[in-house]
Amino acid sequence: MIQQRFSPATALAIVVANMVGTGIFTSLGFQLLDIRSPFVITMLWFVGGITAVCGALSYAELAARLPRSGGEYNFLARTYHPLAGFISGWISVTIGFAAPTALAAITFAAYLAATFEGIPRTACAVFLVAVLAAIHCLSRATSGGMQRYMTMLKVGMILLFCALIAFFAAEPQPITLLPQAGDGQLLFSGAFAVALIYVNYAYTGWNAATYITGEIEAPQQNLPRVLIGGTLIVMALYLLLNFFFLYGAPMDAMEGKIEIGFVVAEYAFGPQAASIMGFVLSLMLISTVSAMTLAGPRVLQVIGEDFGAFRFLAGFRNGVPVKAILFQSALTILFILTGSFESILVFSGFVLGINTLFAVLGVFVLRYRQIGEAGGYRTFGYPLTPLIYLSVTLWTLVYILMNRPQEGLIGLGLILAGTLIYFLVNALSPAAVVAGRADD
Repeated sequence: MIQQRFSPATALAIVVANMVGTGIFTSLGFQLLDIRSPFVITMLWFVGGITAVCGALSYAELAARLPRSGGEYNFLARTYHPLAGFISGWISVTIGFAAPTALAAITFAAYLAATFEGIPRTACAVFLVAVLAAIHCLSRATSGGMQRYMTMLKVGMILLFCALIAFFAAEPQPITLLPQAGDGQLLFSGAFAVALIYVNYAYTGWNAATYITGEIEAPQQNLPRVLIGGTLIVMALYLLLNFFFLYGAPMDAMEGKIEIGFVVAEYAFGPQAASIMGFVLSLMLISTVSAMTLAGPRVLQVIGEDFGAFRFLAGFRNGVPVKAILFQSALTILFILTGSFESILVFSGFVLGINTLFAVLGVFVLRYRQIGEAGGYRTFGYPLTPLIYLSVTLWTLVYILMNRPQEGLIGLGLILAGTLIYFLVNALSPAAVVAGRADD
């Protein structure tokens, strides 16, 4: 059995770093293509935050009742059937972490290239992934320690960025957060639902600590605090950042742009200061790539324990799942080399949304079937909180299928492929006891 060495502080750092990354520094440009109201933009991030908090409240009960590493893979296998867990694990193996990590690395390279002209973006993104994979392969102490300090640095930089814009912005924009004429219609429009795709993606990562459950000190007591506390911290940071993005630069300048932080800094402080700020923002994204490189391979490692066909992903060395880290990093580099930014974002956001949708629905199944360990945390506001998460997520998924059918259908195809592979794997090499289902 693995010794539980990750402290609650490290787990909190993993949650915050997983969430604060690509989405918050890129989504506003896409949202402004259809929405020009500061009130509606703020409501987007508020609704996304409330949805994430509701998801975290639900996951806290799942993690307390089913305390094993693996996140959705563990939850779905225990609450539904090993097939559901396998499909979730298949999603994790193929895109669950590799795609978001690729997006974070691409954004890092975009900010760095905006600061230093001539830097090859693709090579820069690949280099970052390779270096962080090597560091996280050293030991658990090195991996966890680096993540804590990098996350603290990231939060400090965000607060400094907002403070500088508040006091030194050259041409602050006249914005109001009060609703204006037409805002009510926008709130219930297709544009709002599509924009919520990007917001929900930005909040992805609130569940990150559940992937390392088995390595956290006293997980049944600490995980609920980590999940809920981390999500609330990030929600506050996101609302603050978006206000100062809108305050620091005109909407026209940010429309359709990926490197939003750089654009805002350029308008607020001038080209030279913007270059410095672009470099600082690129440094913040390193902790996001790092956190995903730390958390994701834990899911792959657990799958390797349960299925003979994936045995090559199992095993630890110096408390670290080295093989799983190298495998995920190789997939990440493949995404960087072959995919476009927006397609990766929508496609991975759709599939991961389905994954978390069924996990949160599992809270109802968990109670009905009386699965898992008795006692521990129970979802605050049940059944309203999980129902809020399910409603918003389902609404978003339907709109993706309607407005971006190609990415949605590819995601459904990936799920179907996972189903076929499950039956093939079981036929060739019957699974071990999957995610502890023997106790059901």
